[in-house]
Order: sequence, then structure tokens, then C-alpha cells
Amino acid sequence: MGFSDKLIVFILMFISYNDQIIPAQAEEPTPNYLAWNFCIDGNYTANSTYKTNLNLLLNSLSTTFENNNTIPPNGYRNITVGKGPDTVYGSLHCREDVSPDKCSDCVQLATEEVLSDSGCPNSKGAIMFYNGCVLRYSSKYFFSILTEEPSQELTSEASMKNPGPFLKLVSGLLDDLVIDAVTNSSRPSFATGSTNYTRHQDVYAMVQCTPDLTPKGARVLYPSCTFRFEIYNFYGRSIFYSPTRASSPPTPLLIPPSPIQSTSNITNLSIAVPLGIALLICCIAVWWFCFHKRKMISKKYSYANDMDQDIQSAESLQFNFNMISSATDNFSEANKLGEGGFGPVYKGTFCDGQEIAVKRLATSSGQGDQEFKNEVMLLAKLQHRNLVRLLGFCLHGQEKLLMYELMNASLDQFIFDDVKRTYLDWERRYKIIGGIARGLLYLHEDSRVRIIHRDLKTSNILLAEDMTPKISDFGMARLFVVDQTQANTARIVGTYGYIAPEYALHGHFSVKSDVFSFGVLVLEILSGKKNTVFYESVAGGAQDLLTYVSKNAWRHWQNGSVMELLDSCMKENCSRSELMRCVHIALLCVQDSIADRPTMTSIILMLHSNSVTLPLPTRPAYFVSDPAMEDAWTVNEVSVTQVDPR
Repeated sequence: MGFSDKLIVFILMFISYNDQIIPAQAEEPTPNYLAWNFCIDGNYTANSTYKTNLNLLLNSLSTTFENNNTIPPNGYRNITVGKGPDTVYGSLHCREDVSPDKCSDCVQLATEEVLSDSGCPNSKGAIMFYNGCVLRYSSKYFFSILTEEPSQELTSEASMKNPGPFLKLVSGLLDDLVIDAVTNSSRPSFATGSTNYTRHQDVYAMVQCTPDLTPKGARVLYPSCTFRFEIYNFYGRSIFYSPTRASSPPTPLLIPPSPIQSTSNITNLSIAVPLGIALLICCIAVWWFCFHKRKMISKKYSYANDMDQDIQSAESLQFNFNMISSATDNFSEANKLGEGGFGPVYKGTFCDGQEIAVKRLATSSGQGDQEFKNEVMLLAKLQHRNLVRLLGFCLHGQEKLLMYELMNASLDQFIFDDVKRTYLDWERRYKIIGGIARGLLYLHEDSRVRIIHRDLKTSNILLAEDMTPKISDFGMARLFVVDQTQANTARIVGTYGYIAPEYALHGHFSVKSDVFSFGVLVLEILSGKKNTVFYESVAGGAQDLLTYVSKNAWRHWQNGSVMELLDSCMKENCSRSELMRCVHIALLCVQDSIADRPTMTSIILMLHSNSVTLPLPTRPAYFVSDPAMEDAWTVNEVSVTQVDPR
């Protein structure tokens, strides 16, 4: 269909629309509380004992949620009424983000509707899913039991041309929320969150399970658990509305127009319609010309100004150099926190008391404008609780500065210190391992571009005041397109002892290179020993932590004596099963075969689910046997993250 044909169709639609001058009769809307329902377990007979018990159960649940003073804190209550074959088991669960008033309204409606014709009359069991609550009863015991059937999917009427990247983004968001719902003690079995899909569009999601389930069942999405995602913020606000009567339609004309008036109207229309069409054609022609001219001008300059446009998109993050210089006392030695691989790091304090870490890139670091731009644009888009947050940047002549949130200290300053290591008990170390894993999963799978860190080590893990781990130093990160999984490089960057063998020997790196480094990191966290300690202390040749693992950790794991590997300050309060699992996962990560190493998605699942069967690891890789080989590697022993506690 050509442009003129489309225009004719548009004009006909315009005329047809304006020709409908008498509105249709409006229909009375119905309440939109109920999403769907299931009737299960067969039927009961009228006036039976089961019917009486069911009425008592529904009345009891309704009374429990009647007002704010009686609603349970977590919005969940289960009740049992009767005995023997006439026993009825029931539960009610409100969404945790709805107000008590709306929860009460939903419960009252659910207990009334369930026995009506629109619900499940005469059914021994029912599941009523509402936007804000779930009512369930059955003749079979279901408390604390994961229920997988029946299940239901509700889809939006909206559609998209390329759903693949969107669904992958949603899957990553839901994975994070499932882990949060399992591990978050303040709001157990419930989590909400959002992530960016496009520059102007976010995706919002929610997961919730009944509080009587163990973490083992928190991944499934059935009557015991539900999830929802939308492209608008649907949680944290009231989602119910009461049915309102539609406004009365306009009163129709009771007296028909006179023949004279009809003739006059026809004459006016015969003049107005051609003039309107001509005016509409002119407007469309002018719009089409201006739009395409502006589009051609935009394309002409888009490639020449690519870097400037990228930096300008982060203008809100740009700081004034004089302000940064003043905050760091002109980059004084007293404010110097450490020396990173690309330059020194300083502590800065603004006038309002906000403290920051300033990374001052050295001119000899080899990092040019393009590398600087990559780091700025990358970090500006990354938002995750286990990644260090970029606060801003500064370009001033030859000066290139990056400003980060200031952390408490780095992980190596705790686990390798004789005094501070006692602050990290088993619970905190296990939390740190899980946090690092979630941060890496975000970099590998959930960020807009796939990122390989390539220098993961204890000094690049910063700790917040509550000991939440945050991965730092993306200056050496290699950006990947979404579908790319590995690359080759002649420039080996990283730190001795953490580099995967295929990367050190052949320059091949992938997400599995970071997995290898993660395995080494886990072994250091568990043992409280630096990998270089083994290199210095073992007589008869050079040995790093991996050689130690192959001769000791490997043997202890096979013999079931992994407690011998544990840092001595944790042996009293350590969970043996969790320790065994962590050592097992670490051994899987440091395998020589790239294909045998797990992904970060699998690692997260293995860390948090006891139902997952772990594969048997093969003998760990170790590739340092000759001191002369050290000179062939690029060693980056210093890092941005040498930060003293505040």
C-alpha cells in the first residue's frame, strides 16, 4: 500500500469517526478483583457436616482479617476445622505490599464469593486468586507442602516484536527476586524489584510464597507461590477499586430535526468536508517533510559525534574538577586510600558531609579516552546491591577521575588480618560468598551487556558497613555483546593465582574464567589464607593455592575431613553441611576443563538449594610449577580497593 493509499484510509477513518455523533449505551462495569479460580477435590452434599465445617472455616478467616488489629503481621493465616473425613483445611494470604484495609476488603470478598455461582459452590476444595490475596481450602492437608497443581498463567494483551531479550531480562530479575525472597529475613517469602529494559522503560516484578514453605520450595510458581511482572509499577500501592456506576449516557434527542434544518446541515457538510480533507492533506505533507528532513540531518552527524553523545548521556554524573580537588584536599597524601592498578585512590568529603572514593587515573596507566568512556558508560548503567556504585566522573584536561561510593574496607583486609578476621564468622562469610556470586551473575547474565571482570580477587571485593560484599574495579573488564561467550586477547590482565589456566596460557577468556577466579576466592574465604602464602611457605618448588587444593583440599573433600581446611576462628560455629557444599562448589569452579565448570546461575542454585545434586568434580587445575613462568604473566597485585575502615 503506497503513501497515498494509506492517506485515503486515514481520511476515511477520520470521517467515519466523526460521523458517529450519537454515543452507544454504556455498560455497567463489574468488579475486577478475581483473577482466576480453581474448583478441586470433588463435591460435598448439601447440609452435610463438611458444609458446616467449611462455613465455620470461612467465617473464622473472615473474622481474623476483619480489621487492622486482627490481621496477622505477614498477612497469612491457616485454620483447620473438623475431624476425620469432614476435616476442612483453609488458608488466606494477602500480598505484603497492599494496605491492611485493602487486604481486609479482599478477604471479605473472597470468603463471600467462593461459595457463590461465580466461585466454587459445593466443591470440597477451591483456590481463589485475587490481585491482592489468595483464598484456599481443601479436604486434604496442604500446609507447609509444596503444591504444583493446578497452575495458571495470565498474559498481558500487549505484545512485542522481539520478546527474546525482554524475557531474558525478566528471567534474570525473577532469579534475583527468588533468591531475595528466600534469604531476606525482614520480608521472608516476598520480594519486589525492577530493572531497566530501555532508556525510558522499566520492568517491575514481584514474587511471593506462603510463609509456611521452606526455602526449598521457593523457586516454583504454583498455588504455593506466585509471580508477576509488568511494564508498569503495580506493587507498593492500592490495586483494588470498587465498582462504580457508569455515568448516564447523554439524553437522546426526542424531537427529530425539521426538514429545513436537515437540508441546511447537508449543505454545510458538502462544503466543510472537502475543505477539512484539503487542510488535513496539507498538514500531513508538512509533517512528513519536516520529519524526514530532521531524520536525515540526525543521521549525518550521529557517527561523527558518537563519543561526545555517549559522554553527554551521562552529563548528570559529571562533577566539577575544582569541587573534587577541594573534597580531597588537593589530592593530599593524608587522604590517599591506596594505589590501584590504574592509579591512586583518594578519600573525598563534600561540604554536605558525603564521603566518596576518587579514582585518579594515571597518565601512564595505558587507559585512553575510549577505555575511560567504556568504564563510565558501563558503570553508570549497572545497578546491583553487590556492585560498587559509580557516583560520577570528571574530565579536566589530562585528568580523568571516577567517583565511587566509599566502602568500609576490602575483603582481604579482614580475612587475612589476625584481629579483623574474627569479625567474619561463618554466617557472614557465607553471606559474602552468596553476595559475590549474585554480583557475578548480574555481570554475566543480567546486565545490558555481558561483562567479564577478569581480575576477581579479595582486594576487589569491598565490604559495606553491614558486611554486604560489592564487586569493584571494572577498569579491566571486557565488554561483550549479548550473544558472545568468549574472546581471545594478547594482553593478559589479572592477578597471579586467580587467572584461569586457559587465559594465562592461551589468552582465551570467557565467563568461565571469572568462575575459576570465584572458586579460588571461595577457598581463600573458607581457609583465611592467601594463595601467595602457599607459594612462599611450601619448600621444594613454587606452589600456589591451587596446588595446595590439589594436594590437600582435594584429599580432605574426598575423605570428608574438610573441617581441616576451615579458618580456625570459625570452627566452633560453622555449619558442616554448608561448608561441604561451599568446598564442593569451589572444586567445581577450579576444574581444568572449561565445560565442566558451572555457570554462575548454577552456582547460585547450588548455594541456596539443598535439593540440587552436585556433580562430582575432577582434579583441580594447577599451572604454576616453575618460578620462571611468572615473568610471562602480567601481575596486578595492587587494586583500587585498598581502603582503610572509616
